[in-house]
Amino acid sequence: MNDRQEEYERNVAGNFYDKYQTQNPIAKHLMSGFIGSFTTLAKQSKAMSAYEFGCGEGELARLMTSLGIKVAASDVDDEIIAEAQFRENNANGEIQYEVKSIYSFDPSEISADLVVCCEVFEHLESPEEALAMLRQVQAEHYIFSVPREPLWRVLNVSRGKYLKQFGNTPGHLQHWSKNRFKSFVAQHFQIVETLSPTPWTMILCKPK
Repeated sequence: MNDRQEEYERNVAGNFYDKYQTQNPIAKHLMSGFIGSFTTLAKQSKAMSAYEFGCGEGELARLMTSLGIKVAASDVDDEIIAEAQFRENNANGEIQYEVKSIYSFDPSEISADLVVCCEVFEHLESPEEALAMLRQVQAEHYIFSVPREPLWRVLNVSRGKYLKQFGNTPGHLQHWSKNRFKSFVAQHFQIVETLSPTPWTMILCKPK
């Protein structure tokens, strides 16, 4: 296994499901709650600039741009970044995307009021290492989110998904309840606000 493949597997595992573009009415309702909570916390941060780790196809990055926030974003997968850039070229073209690992980047190169890392930690082999790296960025606020267990699994089972895995989404290596995730984040950050859009935990925090 080469270094790039090893780094990719430490960051991402498993499935792809474009939840932002889903047409399932229940999933759309849940995503509406997620987007609403994220918008609330982004506005609360009063950020003028943001950097997103694990940006995927750029849905949250484009949302932040619509709020008047200048955004740069990254993901470990060059194909995902290519798709994000393609979508951006068909939108306003303002967001800068790059391939970057959450484990190995130069914190001095990240300049932003707000750092976003949503729906990423559950995919990481070493989330504590990633959290410590993010703490080194000199940002005023951070927004983190993860699926909330065991509710996430219950909802998967209720829609007949991943039954052999007892509702665990493929690629989810880590599992947090609301309180456990708050304790995890509190290792390096002071929690400002916690929201619970079903079935997620979303936290606005600042460095200790």
